Amino acid sequence: MSESPKPVKKVPIHLQSAQNRVYIRNGEVVNHDKSFKADVYIEDGIIKFVGPASEITIPGGVRTIDASGKMIMPGGIDPHTSMQRPVGDTVAVDDFYRGTKAAVAGGTTMIIDCVLPKKHESLVEAYDKWRTWADPKVCCDYGLHVGITWWSKSVSDETAILCKELGVNSFKMYMSHKGAYMLNDAELLDVFERIRSLNGVAMVHAENGDIIAKNTNRLLAEGIRGPEGHELSRQEEVEAEAVQRACTLAHQIMCLILWTNPLR
Repeated sequence: MSESPKPVKKVPIHLQSAQNRVYIRNGEVVNHDKSFKADVYIEDGIIKFVGPASEITIPGGVRTIDASGKMIMPGGIDPHTSMQRPVGDTVAVDDFYRGTKAAVAGGTTMIIDCVLPKKHESLVEAYDKWRTWADPKVCCDYGLHVGITWWSKSVSDETAILCKELGVNSFKMYMSHKGAYMLNDAELLDVFERIRSLNGVAMVHAENGDIIAKNTNRLLAEGIRGPEGHELSRQEEVEAEAVQRACTLAHQIMCLILWTNPLR
């Protein structure tokens, strides 16, 4: 049984010092299908009402915002981020505070970050580590994907713990990053089958890792070490081949795929 912290609804940092009841009036609500005049009432960070002012009684002690002449838009969700992620000897410059503070400033009110375990690292322990990084810092709601960077019975067992106990139902696999995160075709078949059995979501970074590794060595030998080497090491066909291969593998299991990190 996992002793990981349970998913909780916490009040983000940017709301902790504000009043917890907000009434936005006289604005135009913009949704994906239509826009319309309406007032919005928010309590404890949750939208409780959207509609005409005549249909709601506002309690006392509410912060009121006059949105006359303005649009009221739902917050965005960034479904795949990499806050303070270690990669080799480097770490992403944005930690969970700086990254989510910038997100909120730009209208993004939720992120889904990706836990990336090292080879042979426990998926649950990696999840716990990301929680200790994120929980004290986040300025908005967040969720987590978990990367499957190696495959074994213990990893298979941990996917069930993540799904059934810890609120994670999306898992990311790499066909690239040879020697670090890359899974072979046989492992991908097993992973797709396991994810499907859990009603989870399979996410795939599709590039041919063997071709990239060979091209990288050749480019380095030619003295190409700048950012231009990234594109030269992975032409469009390198991604196209991997996408086709992943589709073929997933079709055998009838597992749906969500593509991540497209090159083009």
